[in-house]
Amino acid sequence: MVEKVITLENISLLEFLGVDNNNIKEISNAFPESKIIARGNEIRIQGSTPEIIRINQILQSLLNHFNKYGALSKDQVKTFIHEEEDTTDDGNDEVLIYGTRGLRISAKTPNQKKLIAEVSENDLVFAVGPAGTGKTYISVALAVKALKNKTIKKIIITRPAVEAGENLGFLPGDLKEKIDPYLRPIYDALGDMIPSEKLKYYQENGIIEIAPLAYMRGRTLNHAFVLLDEAQNTTPMQMKMFLTRMGPDSKVIVNGDKSQIDLPNNQKSGLIDAINVLKKVAGISFIELDDKDVVRHRLVRSIVNAYGSRKDS
Repeated sequence: MVEKVITLENISLLEFLGVDNNNIKEISNAFPESKIIARGNEIRIQGSTPEIIRINQILQSLLNHFNKYGALSKDQVKTFIHEEEDTTDDGNDEVLIYGTRGLRISAKTPNQKKLIAEVSENDLVFAVGPAGTGKTYISVALAVKALKNKTIKKIIITRPAVEAGENLGFLPGDLKEKIDPYLRPIYDALGDMIPSEKLKYYQENGIIEIAPLAYMRGRTLNHAFVLLDEAQNTTPMQMKMFLTRMGPDSKVIVNGDKSQIDLPNNQKSGLIDAINVLKKVAGISFIELDDKDVVRHRLVRSIVNAYGSRKDS
């Protein structure tokens, strides 16, 4: 019998291990032939070498998840256990990329895997779904992977600067400083995938560009991986302008949430309009994600369902 000791540092033991070590017990139940003991800030694993390797991989993934989101539930532990079983059974590690600090970035749900497959087959993909379904995160990961593999020369990520209940004119700073908070989710995703100094280099040299949608007008986006985020807040004219920017050897993903349109009530969403206009055009793919794809806090799925079932929604 082999033993491995993992020391937990700078982490809330109660939140990571769970009440009465329930999160660790969940792993123990999945590996009955091994012994897992949590005592103090140490986790001791005793068993065969192959099982210890698998358990260690699960624990490292859980630590990465906890460090990123600050929370860990039994359901999430089960998800990581199942993911490890899947990659062990078929020998196919579906990691998209390894991010900073060794973070394994991969699809967590069938629809996320379908999004990845459709992007590989089509140059234009619409990914539509509620908050927390990983649309933006998986799309950014695909773009970073393409850049690392040198299949594209640059990444361009854009969002419409719609004032979602806030007035940009009253925010301090120049236009970039006003817009950057709206692009924060993009920066956060890239920060998980590219070391800060390298990301700074990419941005300073135009290899990664993050800009408001208005900056796309008049351009041709060649040899690029282009992501339009929050596309539900485009107008039909803006959407047409963006889609006609596609140049040779480019990939484009359009992400949006039809339930979170911040446009004036009399303004039609460019996302909904484009789906209706383009649904029969060959070479364009449409992916619908739903509450089952939510990978944030377990309550987000319940929140999405509650709002979705409300009579006035």
